[in-house]
Amino acid sequence: MKIGSEFSKYASSYENYNVIQQKVATKLLSHVKGRPQSILDLGCGRGALVEKIDWDYQYFVGIDFAQGMLELHPKSSKIKCIYGDFNDTALFEHLQTYQFDYIFSASALQWAKDLESVFENIQKLQTPVSLAIFTANTFKTLHATAGIESPLLDKESLHVMQKQYFPQTYFEVMHYTLVFEKSEDIFRYIKRSGVSGSRNILNFKEMKHLMQNYPSQSLEFEVVFIYS
Repeated sequence: MKIGSEFSKYASSYENYNVIQQKVATKLLSHVKGRPQSILDLGCGRGALVEKIDWDYQYFVGIDFAQGMLELHPKSSKIKCIYGDFNDTALFEHLQTYQFDYIFSASALQWAKDLESVFENIQKLQTPVSLAIFTANTFKTLHATAGIESPLLDKESLHVMQKQYFPQTYFEVMHYTLVFEKSEDIFRYIKRSGVSGSRNILNFKEMKHLMQNYPSQSLEFEVVFIYS
């Protein structure tokens, strides 16, 4: 199953599970200087970011490769939703026909097939950015318990890439924790929030063992913020 397919599958219930993503979107907007009038959101989902914008703008372009999410995204004469994959260079060639004041991406770029290539394409748009990327320390205890490596990049690697492609930006690391009543709620959250990125690393037997031996009632999240 592709990542976008999983997001679409749970699009109708996603809002109940994206607590951390909501916090991330709020923090991204807190970094904005002024009131950008033309906005690009890479990995816009069902609209967590645009729903938090509290100023009047000229137009907003949201990109996502989950059609189910785009169908739920707010619509208006100022909002344009584009079905597209930020791993696709052709998408960025199309985006160069626009003039943006600000580029956002909340909780999406960690799933890029080649994040360095995506950074290079974003850089070519020559626009201030506010990006949030989950790191390898997200679900740290879960990965350690299961004996597997995170599929995500660590914050050190992201810092190196930030200095190369966005040297004039700030780099900040934030930690979040979600506490659950029981262990099965943890795994339900992972599946339905989309944070797993549809990477089914464990088989059923291994997942059952993990649920029985997971030593915590919480999940950790580490998020890197790169902002102008």
